[in-house]
Amino acid sequence: MNSFLLPPLGFLNLGPWEIALILFLALLLFGGKKLPGLAKDLGEGIREFRRSLSTQVDEDRKEIASSPAKEEEASQSKASKPKVKSETNKKKKA
Repeated sequence: MNSFLLPPLGFLNLGPWEIALILFLALLLFGGKKLPGLAKDLGEGIREFRRSLSTQVDEDRKEIASSPAKEEEASQSKASKPKVKSETNKKKKA
């Protein structure tokens, strides 16, 4: 298979032995007492990141949905205003 057809993150395909080795090394580095706290903090960080992405996407969708309506309202309000010359414009011409 050609290497240019592979996805750029192909190196992340980990098997069960690689995952076990990584977990074992993490246990050795951080210890059994800190590892659950680190996993909890990592999970909360991922959860907050997903929540912020979903709210941003929702805001963007609302903005896109409302922008054509705002443009239409603005064009209608400009068209419906009568074009009356004010007294100041008449005085300037005189």
